[in-house]
Amino acid sequence: MSPKKRRRLYFAVAVVVAAGGAAWLILSALKDNVIFFRSPSEVAALHVEPGVTFRIGGLVATGSVAHGSGAEVRFTVTDNKDRVPVVFRGVLPALFREGQGVVATGALDASGTFQATDIMAKHDEKYMPPEVVQALKKSGEWQKGAQ
Repeated sequence: MSPKKRRRLYFAVAVVVAAGGAAWLILSALKDNVIFFRSPSEVAALHVEPGVTFRIGGLVATGSVAHGSGAEVRFTVTDNKDRVPVVFRGVLPALFREGQGVVATGALDASGTFQATDIMAKHDEKYMPPEVVQALKKSGEWQKGAQ
């Protein structure tokens, strides 16, 4: 092999190694920013570890909303199969109410209660977050005509 071809080969190998390293760095950095969506049934089935941030979605169970001291609100998220208790400290969206779709971001504590840091509610009478619709369909609890 001539010296010119050898230099080209070394250069090509160096470019491939550098591109692979850059791709690995990017993917490992993004992994920390991915927040997974889970339904109450998935939370129960997967035994999600306390402290792992994720989104939970479903319906606010009827009769479950209780206002505590200050801005604390306790409620239950259900997919009509399983239920997860949620605690949120802050101002709820104006459209938040029982029986409607909700997506909350946060993590489970050691007792299995979801400590929410952010709550998102539906937009209008017919809207339900797509993640909630998929979770309800997956659990077999989707009601036709809702969307």
